[in-house]
Amino acid sequence: MIAVDWGSSSLRGYRLDQHGATLEQRASARGILHCDGNYADVLAGLVDGWPDSTILLSGMIGSRNGWIEQAYLPCPAGLADLAAALQLHHDARLPGRDLWFVPGVAVQGAGGTPDVMRGEETQLFGLDTRAGHAHVCLPGTHSKWATLHDGAITGFATAMTGEVFALLRQHSLLGRLMDDGDGFDAIAFAQGVQRSGDAGGLLHHLFGVRALGLFERLAPSAAPSYLSGLLLGHEIRDLAAPGAEVHLVGSTTLTTRYAHALKVLDRTPVDAPESLAARGLYRLARQRALLG
Repeated sequence: MIAVDWGSSSLRGYRLDQHGATLEQRASARGILHCDGNYADVLAGLVDGWPDSTILLSGMIGSRNGWIEQAYLPCPAGLADLAAALQLHHDARLPGRDLWFVPGVAVQGAGGTPDVMRGEETQLFGLDTRAGHAHVCLPGTHSKWATLHDGAITGFATAMTGEVFALLRQHSLLGRLMDDGDGFDAIAFAQGVQRSGDAGGLLHHLFGVRALGLFERLAPSAAPSYLSGLLLGHEIRDLAAPGAEVHLVGSTTLTTRYAHALKVLDRTPVDAPESLAARGLYRLARQRALLG
């Protein structure tokens, strides 16, 4: 089978054997924002030369802005629920291929405000946490914090930490006090994480980044790390209980930074294996009996 993880900015394909092992992997920058709507042609190019007829697709490709919009399943949502909701599609530009689209997952949060994920649910089902209770963080532009119980997604919350960091650094007065480099200052980062526990709240703490710079107590080269630590500190305090064990799923750059912040705040980070999306898609295909 072929597993496709198709997000807003990137596209990844995995050819898997009958046991779920990756035979070949391909990547492209042709996320849904960079396809001009030519999804079938882009997919055909990605899987060219792979003879498999079964293709499972997850991520933003199934969103309102993607190829074919898929509904959101309500929490709690287990592997069997998502497998039963897979939608079959055929396209003349992909003859002999069965395209199975994975739905997203939704939850009703505090005050009845909904929260949604699309793509992360497949990664969650790739984790080996099918028995018992687990807390999972998927860092990113919009980080997801999910709870699993006996393999089912029982709840989650989204934090726009990555997007807020980028906006503050690029389009605020805080950014004017910062160097342009991407270096990481571990000491300044930890100071920001610790600051998140002081009284005053996030909005007050953010202005403190500027004040520290004005009084030359925070170097321009260290300010981005301090700001990052401050934002992550607030995120973790809000979404992970003290002493919690948190599985981290994502790029090494982000998970390393989150692991650092978790340790500062007395939470325990657990590294997750790579290619969880492919593993989750394989498990969905097996659950739906698509593998022959």
